[in-house]
Amino acid sequence: MPLLGAVAATTNHIEVGTGVIDMRYANPLHLAEEAASLYHISGGRVALGVSRGAPEVADRGWEAFGYKGEAPNGADVARAHLEAFMASVDGNGFATAAPLDRQYPNMFHPGSALPVFPMAPELRKHIFYGSGTHTSAEQAAKDRLNLMSSTLISATTAETLGEIQADQISRYRAAWKEAGHDWTPRVSVSRSIFPIVDGADMQLFGMQASGSDQVGTLPDVGASTFGRTYAAVMSADTLLITIPAGMGVDVNVNILDNFTTHVAPALGWQPNRESPVTGYPIA
Repeated sequence: MPLLGAVAATTNHIEVGTGVIDMRYANPLHLAEEAASLYHISGGRVALGVSRGAPEVADRGWEAFGYKGEAPNGADVARAHLEAFMASVDGNGFATAAPLDRQYPNMFHPGSALPVFPMAPELRKHIFYGSGTHTSAEQAAKDRLNLMSSTLISATTAETLGEIQADQISRYRAAWKEAGHDWTPRVSVSRSIFPIVDGADMQLFGMQASGSDQVGTLPDVGASTFGRTYAAVMSADTLLITIPAGMGVDVNVNILDNFTTHVAPALGWQPNRESPVTGYPIA
């Protein structure tokens, strides 16, 4: 969050945020405090992703952070933390004010509920849930969270990943409509896109091109589909470009420049300099 705050303080238009924060490891009240601070620093230019977390190398690593649960994958810990985080974002109290003779300074009525400060009532509309299943996408809709569709989905069918993701997005929007929420959510998908515009790009990325989706098995997840997608990109209102951060600043700046110059305009993209980003209306 300090890094995102620094980026927000020195920019005027771009959104700042995260892919996904693993809620098994996050202190929900501290995260709510930092997220609200970032919201105010950025003037609302925030898009924060949270999730249960992915399979990892550590065996119940969240327990080393002092968090205990029953589920082998930590899903119960992540859920409890998510609920506490969102309750704090909504301004619910997490503690009670002390008697006046023990308060310093005297600011609150004794026994009154104390929320996390600073408060940002609109922050919830900027939180995305990273979902890798249809069920968790529908739950995100019920929870009034935006959807960040995962780059792999725990489903294997004859359909392409794009079609599976498009179905996930459709189910999410149907669940949102059924819940009757009073605002329009956003839906994002993430893609690694490497425009090949010269020999250097071809040497770096051209040999890695693949024309098909892939099916594999991940620990604690089971059979999953990942790879190219198109149907989902058309269904989503937000496209996140993932970049190979380990390759250095120059390579990644070139990737983004090539995308904004050669690809994005053909998709109808225009720089957003005037208004907040909004989702597609739900029919």
